[in-house]
Amino acid sequence: MIVARRKPAPPLLAAATGRRTVLVAGCKGCVAVCGVGGEREVRLLAAQLELAAKRLGQKRTVLRATVARQCDPGFLSSFDSLMEQAEACFSLGCGVGVQYMAERYPAKPVFPAVDTVFAGGSPAAGLWEERCRMCGECVLGETGGICPVSRCAKGLLNGPCGGSVNELCEIGHNQPCAWNLIYERLAGQGRLEGLTVITPPKDWSRAGAGVRSVVREDLMP
Repeated sequence: MIVARRKPAPPLLAAATGRRTVLVAGCKGCVAVCGVGGEREVRLLAAQLELAAKRLGQKRTVLRATVARQCDPGFLSSFDSLMEQAEACFSLGCGVGVQYMAERYPAKPVFPAVDTVFAGGSPAAGLWEERCRMCGECVLGETGGICPVSRCAKGLLNGPCGGSVNELCEIGHNQPCAWNLIYERLAGQGRLEGLTVITPPKDWSRAGAGVRSVVREDLMP
């Protein structure tokens, strides 16, 4: 199971500034079980976004919806009509869910409202692609919904490295350059100015490693 924690409110409220209609997208999967991404948390974040706009004398419509699993693209069609109205999305899904949302709606910014912390095993069979390394400090909102930690071979937070050829990573295997993908996504959203901002080193003490636990006393019996 994926475990996550809510991002602090200030960066989320800052990302919503000036946006008149936004969607808060929840997930009934892992993030609901650990108390950060289900219907209750969707209502709470929506109320925060509405109140923040009201305090600034602005009008903001906050749409809200929750699907069974954001990490399964087959469930995302429920968001289609809402995303047509929204200028941006605040996803309470895990890092995988945020990236699938960003892929489905490439013209709209999708901001992660939680930091994915770690996975706690789930047996399955089939095909999987790694999309999240649970670094505990999600930057998908600044990188167009494409994770540089898991999809850049060097995990660069400030790219590109200069080693890509014909939009492919120098490691080969026909892997697309993650930073080229990020450039294209941000260009499509008119947000290239974000690439001029230097991202500081991550606080890796928040990343998934070792045996750790997240305590939510409000959910404990």
